[in-house]
Amino acid sequence: MALKVLSHDEGAPVGGCAASGCGSSTDRLAHLPEAIRAKVNNHPCFSEDAHHHYARMHVAVAPACNIQCHYCNRKYDCSNESRPGVVSEVLTPDQAVKKVMAVAAAIPQMTVLGIAGPGDPLANPARTLETFRQLSEKAPDIKLCVSTNGLALPAVVDELCKHNIEHVTITINCVDPDVGAKIYPWIFWNNRRIKGRRAAEILIEQQQKGLEMLVARGVLVKVNSVLIPGVNDEHLKEVSRVVKAKGAFLHNVMPLIAEAEHGTFYGIMGQRGPTTEELQALHDSCAGDMAMMRHCRQCRADAVGMLGEDRGHEFTLDKIEHLDIDYAEAMVRRAEVHSAIEANRTAQRRRTGETFVSLASLQRKIPVKPEPRPVLMAVATTGGGVIDQHFGHAREFLVYEASSQDVRFIGVRKVDQYCAGDTTCGEAETALHKTLRALDGCEVVLCSRIGYEPWSQLEAAGIAPNGEHALEPIEEAVTAVYREMAESGRLDRPIPEPQRMSA
Repeated sequence: MALKVLSHDEGAPVGGCAASGCGSSTDRLAHLPEAIRAKVNNHPCFSEDAHHHYARMHVAVAPACNIQCHYCNRKYDCSNESRPGVVSEVLTPDQAVKKVMAVAAAIPQMTVLGIAGPGDPLANPARTLETFRQLSEKAPDIKLCVSTNGLALPAVVDELCKHNIEHVTITINCVDPDVGAKIYPWIFWNNRRIKGRRAAEILIEQQQKGLEMLVARGVLVKVNSVLIPGVNDEHLKEVSRVVKAKGAFLHNVMPLIAEAEHGTFYGIMGQRGPTTEELQALHDSCAGDMAMMRHCRQCRADAVGMLGEDRGHEFTLDKIEHLDIDYAEAMVRRAEVHSAIEANRTAQRRRTGETFVSLASLQRKIPVKPEPRPVLMAVATTGGGVIDQHFGHAREFLVYEASSQDVRFIGVRKVDQYCAGDTTCGEAETALHKTLRALDGCEVVLCSRIGYEPWSQLEAAGIAPNGEHALEPIEEAVTAVYREMAESGRLDRPIPEPQRMSA
């Protein structure tokens, strides 16, 4: 049973798990007006809790871009890759609308349609706005979003608001032109290519102006930033402070993707990406100024499905070309599914069985003990907010930090699938060793099932495998395991040292 402590003089919660779920985004956004929280309730990209239950999709209607970033190369495409700007086919507005309606009918938990590339949507205003115009008319139950670098944003804010765009993401990597000159080699502005510090200066000015205009019109703004070690890592704390002051409500700091095979300038020049520890440290240092998004998957510009999965291959143009979609009927079904999802979310919140007691009475009954240390736990899940995935089938793990105060989501760690039908023994061993490295710092792995070999390797690495909470809500299970660790005295001992793994 979860325990929440009330101050005897204020009668307000000062610890424990919130009724809406331990460490959920609802808690972190509690300072926002109810109307705003309602807007993000079923938005998987803006709400940490919603991403367990709802799907999103992106349509690639915007091929052109008006800036160049050292971390971007839109020409590369691999169906197995998740990276912003990557697409397999660019659509016309008509094709995009048909695809959206086909996906919404087939995946009723899809609530959000975003345009995010492969270039910049607002550098392609006619194609972007026509797509939004048709969707606001034909599929009014779908939330419409746009992601932009912000250079052309001020000029189209009024048009965006005409099409009921309530969520906009702006990528802001700096507020200092000297830093920006290291990230952006050029921009295309007023029919001219501008380079260097002046280019960054114009881009920053337009981004800040667009942000202020959107906030003034009641549009929710999320800011994306790419963490580039040695370039803007320390500076992003200032970015977070500035954009919060101007009304952005969520900050998503993403790790630089700079593999040389992607052909980006940073990749070719050997610029490294941040470590997991560096990314988490920056998230934590910015969290005091801004609500931080930690569940981002850095999706492709044609992504379809739940965060962490991509079903785009099921809805290519050749597969939807001859579909006859009755969207009025689909909307009825979608409403039923959304209602069931919300009922399930409510049930999960109530399952915690919270008991409220006064701080004074608790102090009389429990001797003072040192605060137990926090614990990182990795979770294998396919979605829905429950532990339902076999360890060997996971391609990513959600990492949570449990403490005596709450459970908070830390981030996502990508891994190679350990158990695959066409994988040889040697390849599986290599994948397992990579997974162990990816789970560095975690003390527990929660999954629905796990084989003997990975179980032994995890224990040798100082990570306790746990399959006892299959199909339970994630945060409830993490809380239960942490309580067991505290009651058994395991948290009084230092973090276990991993044994040396065999090569």
